[in-house]
Amino acid sequence: MAAIKTPCLGICSTSSLGDLVCRGCKRYSFEVINWNGYDDAAKSAVLKRIERLDKQILENKLRIFSVPNLKAGLERFQIPYDESLSPYCWLHNLLKKAHSRIHGLEEYGVYAIASYADMSLQELCETIEKELLLLSEAHHDRYFALDDVDQR
Repeated sequence: MAAIKTPCLGICSTSSLGDLVCRGCKRYSFEVINWNGYDDAAKSAVLKRIERLDKQILENKLRIFSVPNLKAGLERFQIPYDESLSPYCWLHNLLKKAHSRIHGLEEYGVYAIASYADMSLQELCETIEKELLLLSEAHHDRYFALDDVDQR
């Protein structure tokens, strides 16, 4: 079995800005710091949480109609993706790293659903990021904030 790779996209805001939730990969700051010490089960749990949150936000705005086109776009821009995760996670990586270089989502096997079709890609990406950050912070507050208080 291959080692579980970090979901890092090279846009870390936990170490550079002190954010609670990384603006790139959506791991919590303590997960970024402790990643190399985690066993495979812990790493997998982190990735599964990120996958659920990514899917929850992206599936409500976008549809993937061609996984091969999405993969080709990721490879063209040399953006890493984890094949064991949902293609919506791959799409999130593409949008994070290359949205400014994308002229049309259809080329990447993706389209925006009707309620988001009139938004510019920049606006759509900002909306997705804002919602993912809020959802990630809410998840942290619900499941980890008590641990933070207990450790003081």
